[in-house]
Amino acid sequence: MGIENPGAVEAEISFALDKQKTVAELENEKQRFLKAREQARALPLDSGVYLMKNEDGQVIYVGKAKSLRKRVTQYFLPNRDRKTKALVSKIHTIDHIITGNEYEALVLENNMIKKYTPHYNILLKDGKSYPVIKITKEDFPKVYKTRRIIKDGSEYYGPYPDVGRLSTYLDLIDKMFNLRKCSTPLKKKPQPCLYYHIGRCPAPCCGKVSKEDYNKNVDKVRKMLKEGTYELENQIRDEMMVASKEMRYEAAAEKRDLLQTLTSVSKAQMVEDYSNTESRDYAAIEMRSPLCTVSIMQFRDGKLIGRALYRAQTFGDESETLLNFLTQYYEDGRNLPRELYVSHEVDNSLISRYFNEYLKADVKVIVPSDGKNYRILRLARENANRDVEKRLRSTDNSAGLEVLRQICGLEEAPELIEGFDIAQLSGKYTVASLISFVNGVPNPAGYRRFNIRSLEGAIDDYGAVREAVRRRYTRVFNENLQRPGLIMIDGGKGQVNAAREVLDEIGFADVPIVGLAEKHEIIVFDDDREDLQLDHSNEGLRVLIAVRDECHRFATGANQAMRSKDVSFRLLESVPGIGKVSSDKIMKAFSTVEDILACSAEEISKRAGISVKAAQKLLDKFNV
Repeated sequence: MGIENPGAVEAEISFALDKQKTVAELENEKQRFLKAREQARALPLDSGVYLMKNEDGQVIYVGKAKSLRKRVTQYFLPNRDRKTKALVSKIHTIDHIITGNEYEALVLENNMIKKYTPHYNILLKDGKSYPVIKITKEDFPKVYKTRRIIKDGSEYYGPYPDVGRLSTYLDLIDKMFNLRKCSTPLKKKPQPCLYYHIGRCPAPCCGKVSKEDYNKNVDKVRKMLKEGTYELENQIRDEMMVASKEMRYEAAAEKRDLLQTLTSVSKAQMVEDYSNTESRDYAAIEMRSPLCTVSIMQFRDGKLIGRALYRAQTFGDESETLLNFLTQYYEDGRNLPRELYVSHEVDNSLISRYFNEYLKADVKVIVPSDGKNYRILRLARENANRDVEKRLRSTDNSAGLEVLRQICGLEEAPELIEGFDIAQLSGKYTVASLISFVNGVPNPAGYRRFNIRSLEGAIDDYGAVREAVRRRYTRVFNENLQRPGLIMIDGGKGQVNAAREVLDEIGFADVPIVGLAEKHEIIVFDDDREDLQLDHSNEGLRVLIAVRDECHRFATGANQAMRSKDVSFRLLESVPGIGKVSSDKIMKAFSTVEDILACSAEEISKRAGISVKAAQKLLDKFNV
């Protein structure tokens, strides 16, 4: 298949203006791109798995598709995002495996990821991070702590997030029930070991205890793990009080610590047991391309029993990456929740079928929009967000800042970069985001949001830029705050000129501005310099793209929050006794529905100026 439009290909690949590459290198990259694109176009329309390989034949990315050709050719379309461009630049060959349907592709994709461990797929290297208690399947079982769960007929209880207290708990079990200590399979011995002589082992290896008597103690351990240690806790509590009254404070402190251990780990769900009706997991993902963090929180019997963070670098989007994560995380089929709350839409039909057919379990997958589960998921997402921000801050971007200085003609590398982006929906909910990068990494303390007031429903990006820039730098001027070394506007010449006019008016003519036009990643200047298009690998351009992407994420999040708040507050008028006037009062008194639910009826009545009866009806409505 020939090249339809060589000129369009040149623009699409965006190699021509990178002055740091030789003509031969540029030609090589172009030919590799064209070859990979032709391979994509030659793929069948069937469902299956595709494997992208680099020049060394190493698999760098594995994906699934309902239609291989349609999915893979999307990687080569014009105006691809930054992540996709970076992945495509490394592709040399594309292999594929056809499957019967998309579900089979999902299962195969998971197996291929484990087999090849591609650099740009999310990988679970550590497994579930919390230990469990194992009771082995033997005539004379052992009881011990492990992090490895295998299908060998043994019983597993947990998981336990507090490893230190779990060790104390196992020591208590060992002292109470006198079980064998040897780690190897039981073998007949002529003489018992030292543990028997000090009363710490019944010596089944020498026939000193019958199988029936030994397993009576094992049954007591099972009962304690399943039902808890209520009677034992009462006994230790009484002993603690007696020791305290007798002023044996050291003994009382030991009893106190033991009691705390029992309280925290006394009751556990069997890892294979799926009968627990109160079991919920929360999975939230945050990405700052290519960095990705997934946060997991596990609740059993209404208690938080575990949470963990999983890190990766990936070129998939949030939904695709989260789906990959879930299939790996739950593939052992153990400790499954009844309900799984996720931060992003995943293919519900696929993941539900995976749980039903592959894991033989009925797990409800939900994206909550409000209520208790939404608030818990928001906490999980905040944990993921903080982690990925921390990883970003640890990145050294000094080389990129120096390149950016040369690109923009600055006197010195910009210590502080501030970026603006506008988000709106048909003229409603127009929000400008201001984000801050210090020494090339995000500085969340410098983030701001501006609800645009001057447009009155009009769609006017230039007007929104003017208002946001004026509000920000009037304050910087009045309060003598640090001036940025560079301002970046997400947009083209029009947005840059609008910002330039405002800065000149308020006396900031010396602060440079650039725009980044997303369509072709073109740098736009605030003077008569021509627009500049660089290869994606240019380190200075990558700094600007990181600023722009963070602007876009922050602005879109604010816009969505406003839309969500608007929808939530509309529900107020559905409560009997609350009309438009009362609804307006409540909206002025509270920022979110969650803020309302955190208050009593009396406090809502006082803050919003409505009757206590109406406030109680409101709480009853939202707490259903």
